[in-house]
Amino acid sequence: MSILATEQVSHSFHDRWLFTNLHFGLQKGDRVALVGINGTGKSTLLKILAGQIVPTEGKVVKERGIKIGFLSQEPSFSGMETVNDFIYSSDNEQQQLIKAYENLLNSDKIDQQLLAELTDKLSAMEAWEYEHNIKTILNRLQISDFNQTIDSLSGGQKKRLSLAKLLIDEPDVYILDEPTNHLDIETIEWLEKLLTTGNKTVLLVTHDRYFLDNVCTEIRELDKGNLYTYKGNYTYFLERKADREAIDAVAVEKAQNLLRRELEWMRRQPQARGTKSKARIDAFYHLEEKSKEAQRKENVQLSVKMSRQGSKILELENISKSFSNKKIIDRFSYIFKKGDRIGLAGKNGSGKSTFLNLITQALSPESGNIIVGETTRFGYYKQEGLIFKEEDRVLDIVKNVADYIEMANGDFITASQLLTLFLFPPEKQYNLVGRLSGGEKKRLQLMRVLMSNPNFLILDEPSNDLDIDTLNVLEDFLEKYAGVLLLVSHDRYLIDKLTEQLFIFEDEGNLIIYNGNYADYKLEQEQIARKEKDKIKNIQLEKPLLVPRTEKKKLSYKEQLEYESLEKGITEIENTIKQKTEILNTISDHQEIMSIALDIEKLQRDLDNKSERWLELAEYL
Repeated sequence: MSILATEQVSHSFHDRWLFTNLHFGLQKGDRVALVGINGTGKSTLLKILAGQIVPTEGKVVKERGIKIGFLSQEPSFSGMETVNDFIYSSDNEQQQLIKAYENLLNSDKIDQQLLAELTDKLSAMEAWEYEHNIKTILNRLQISDFNQTIDSLSGGQKKRLSLAKLLIDEPDVYILDEPTNHLDIETIEWLEKLLTTGNKTVLLVTHDRYFLDNVCTEIRELDKGNLYTYKGNYTYFLERKADREAIDAVAVEKAQNLLRRELEWMRRQPQARGTKSKARIDAFYHLEEKSKEAQRKENVQLSVKMSRQGSKILELENISKSFSNKKIIDRFSYIFKKGDRIGLAGKNGSGKSTFLNLITQALSPESGNIIVGETTRFGYYKQEGLIFKEEDRVLDIVKNVADYIEMANGDFITASQLLTLFLFPPEKQYNLVGRLSGGEKKRLQLMRVLMSNPNFLILDEPSNDLDIDTLNVLEDFLEKYAGVLLLVSHDRYLIDKLTEQLFIFEDEGNLIIYNGNYADYKLEQEQIARKEKDKIKNIQLEKPLLVPRTEKKKLSYKEQLEYESLEKGITEIENTIKQKTEILNTISDHQEIMSIALDIEKLQRDLDNKSERWLELAEYL
């Protein structure tokens, strides 16, 4: 039985029907991905199910008392001033207690009596685990300054804050629109585990195919107002979709053959509609509509000329950059070569965007040199999105760059023809840019970048808001692209497929060059982590060597005190080693594993020395 469903829902947008008489139901424990090209109404359907907008026709029904959590592409924070205000709901007693407890701990002077009262209340409500979960979620999503005003947050910070709030509230149904946008890869992998733990009900729209495969067990495709359901992962969906399209193609061909005969009949008959069979006339128009379906099946076509590339492309000589005394890049050197395909990896805020701004000379390094080859032409796709004026039309965006564009085969086409290749038909070219969906704006932005015929292509999170079909076309284009490719992406599938080398941003401005893609790097890190854990286990199993003594003597008073002190110290060290080992078995971050492993190794040496001395003194007792 569905806990959330639509009943004959229809919705129009800018005088165009997105879907009509649509039925969409979710049962408890379903984990469903909604896919489809940009502009088909995926985000709109999510908003209707979440109760954010009212459908033009029909209604949404849900189980009594069900709580729905919705993550929008553009979160709203109306009435909220600070991060703290938004995180803790005023109608949630546990959250308000935790908020008061955290505020008290962060105050300059702690009221011990109030602290004791809050502690007792939290214990009585069994809220300590909840408090731990809240802290884990906030830390993972890099939210630490609770007094920061929401207006001062970037778009990415707002998206992470909205996701944190949804996860903290633990709704009955998770409705997520592009949840992986603005998350680094480690956080995405953590989110995958969280959503698949327990019997959660999840509906999401995502372009991240690894995330889709790892989280969802069912895929529903919204295509030209129709909904198609596939039980299985993304690979299974592609296979079944190909089968369906092959069947549809046969049906369309039959419809076109029959249409030719019916068209002849329509022409032969008198013009007055009353003399003809009304049923047959209606069937003719239905047949005509069906025969046009093949013509509507279009894909974005990426084919632009690449500028000639000389032998010197780009050289970085010991470049360094810092912000607010924090090192972002420290003495990094690299000479770019023809055919380089490099992915940038690292946590959010580690310096990837700063690096891109340095090489495109939007920023200057504090030290070192950046030498750009004379023939190097950058094409920079920024994650900030398309910049446009409210009165700009789609065609204006292209004509502001050029009226004619040279294609890969040497032909010149008009701005309007190029827009058509990018699935902006003539009737949409005169629309205001502000009316486009998020994915359509991204597609338009990508087209503008490629129009400049770059031979050094920089893509900063290109997969955000693009539909999977457009991403597949982009991947095919980039696989054949002969210039230098520099890619920043949290999409593991995209970075695995398109890159052969990684620049890994670590702490203190350390930038490592790794030969291989992300899957190779991840596998190597897991192998290192396993070796470190095995090494620690072996250390713990080793026993200190006993050195036989020939002399016997009585302990002095000072040695007696030392003996008793060693007993206590050995117990404390053993407990510390045990605690750190338990922590080690729950984490996956390589740097954290190394740090704890070194601590344990140091403690073990201290334990061995104290144990040996304790045994030596024990012989005299």
